[in-house]
Amino acid sequence: MSAVHSYSLALARDLLANIVQANCGSVEHVLDATRISDGAFVTLKLFKKSLHPFEIEIGQFFSTESLLSDPANHCVPIYDVLVVPDDEDRAIIVMPLLRFFDSPPFDTFGEVIDFLRQISVGLRFMHKHHVAHRDCLNLNIMMDATPLFVDPYHPQDLEMKRDYTGRVSYHTRTQRPPKYLFVDFGISRRYGPNDIAPLEDPIWGGDKTVPEFQQSNEPRNPFPTDVYYLGNMIRNSFLVARTGFEFVEPLVKDMVQDDPEKRPNMDEVILRFEGIIKQLSSWKLRSRVINEHDDNILGFYRCVTHWARRFSLVIRRVSAIPTP
Repeated sequence: MSAVHSYSLALARDLLANIVQANCGSVEHVLDATRISDGAFVTLKLFKKSLHPFEIEIGQFFSTESLLSDPANHCVPIYDVLVVPDDEDRAIIVMPLLRFFDSPPFDTFGEVIDFLRQISVGLRFMHKHHVAHRDCLNLNIMMDATPLFVDPYHPQDLEMKRDYTGRVSYHTRTQRPPKYLFVDFGISRRYGPNDIAPLEDPIWGGDKTVPEFQQSNEPRNPFPTDVYYLGNMIRNSFLVARTGFEFVEPLVKDMVQDDPEKRPNMDEVILRFEGIIKQLSSWKLRSRVINEHDDNILGFYRCVTHWARRFSLVIRRVSAIPTP
């Protein structure tokens, strides 16, 4: 599809009517919509091509048929690119409607393992195709949560059904595994197959802690920096925010070393991670992840419901590590 009228604007009917007047600046505008042809819920992202010149190119590259069908591809698919009337510098890309990767919360360690495996495989896939993400922090890792939800959720009020007839209900990831996706290629770069160690000037994404950027403004290889971003996301989201993930700490420490040349590449990260998984017992994988915001009453309720689910899943021989 390439025509603007192919989309029905769900909660943002004025987007295309007022888009020329929008003061985009460096801030992207993201709104939900519904595709008329099949009723699919999508996201519309407005941005300036002069500020993010590779957003479309890289997104469409990973959306080509040959790459899109590869199960290792965890880049958000680009359904369409809409032209903004009378403004060649602005474009609207159409993507699936996604949620943050940890909404709803993880239930078991096995579900987290599946998440970590998917995003590691996804980043390796990008690197093998000579693309550095350069901003792969937690905000840019999202989830196609369609399999999880009994009814469509509201895109602005995520706890409610889309028609506001009640609170939304959902399955666990073990029951209905989702797919995790990298988004936002605004500062990503694609290189030639012979450009093994490209150099780029430091560019600050959402994570301001990159050690090599603190040391100097010299051009750096962005691929080891991607490894740092991923390791730091795991450190902050699981080692710091939750308990029981000590098993991944040695790997994470190597991924976030100050010297980028000492960090493992993504092939090495995945090899070591698979070795870690083999050492985890079924009991550990099926154990409940205690979320940082659980209070005593909520924690007790989740514990009881978790054990009931756990017993049922073991009886039915459902894998402790989900497989989408």
